[in-house]
Amino acid sequence: MFGFDRPPEEQAKVADADCSDLTVLVTGSTSGIGRVGARSLGRLGAHVIVHGRDTEAGREAVDEIDATDGTAEFIRADFTDPDEISALADGVRESVDRLDVLCNNAGGLFQTTEPTELGVDPAFQVNHLAPYQLTAELLDTLGPGSRVVTTSSLAHRGTTLNLDELLAVTGLSTVAAYCRSKLANVQFAAELARRLAAADRAVTSNSFHPGVIPGSEFGRAFPGVSTELWQLFDQSPFTESVEEGAATMVYLAVSEDVAETTGAYFARRREHRPSAAARDRETQRRLWERSAQILGIEEPLAAYADAAGPSR
Repeated sequence: MFGFDRPPEEQAKVADADCSDLTVLVTGSTSGIGRVGARSLGRLGAHVIVHGRDTEAGREAVDEIDATDGTAEFIRADFTDPDEISALADGVRESVDRLDVLCNNAGGLFQTTEPTELGVDPAFQVNHLAPYQLTAELLDTLGPGSRVVTTSSLAHRGTTLNLDELLAVTGLSTVAAYCRSKLANVQFAAELARRLAAADRAVTSNSFHPGVIPGSEFGRAFPGVSTELWQLFDQSPFTESVEEGAATMVYLAVSEDVAETTGAYFARRREHRPSAAARDRETQRRLWERSAQILGIEEPLAAYADAAGPSR
């Protein structure tokens, strides 16, 4: 209906793009918009590194891409385990010398806020800390012209982020946990853009809201979402299809229209202003530093913590 089921590359107006020289990692690409987006990038000729937890689904996704003009390989990793994220990064480096596009798409809705081994709720660990760690470990593979695309959500508008209470999950609702992880996605993408620009890396970083897709795993994975979070999403029309949801990812990954755009937040292939909380520079910086502390890793791009950068 209304063309929303057209291939993502057509909706993003990049169907004529030649991506045969690009290598793309799409996390969470064994299902949902990740799988559809990965297949779209394959049709454009890219080499796609498929990621997920389900090996069989990964093989199926690779076969789908291999049947297009692109090529693919699968690397399994569980984003609840930092060691597996490191193994994923190692696997990428062993496979390719350069990563042209990193799509931080993997994430989920969780029915519990029981703290993980890192002491945070599962949504914050999988949706934010995992892509933060993966990006940090793959920074050396991102050269001039590379892009980082992070899947966030309109749900980021429903919360603020108290960095002093990240480890205090008692009383935290599953909806609140999801919303704050999506806020962290926008803040992470903006801070990454600022530090990359300050480092003169010529690598862009943007985030986006893919839409709320009826019949997707969104509602099935989180049945308790029906009241509180759906009210938030009422601010925006439903996305009509998984293809439309993936179109913004593909647009940010390869469109020349956004080749120089960084630190921005998009929905339906258009730049939008995120919430005031998402734009708070001090919180962005503190989240970046706190994330490294929780993970027990060296702060990436630490030399550029106080440098000026792109302002949206």
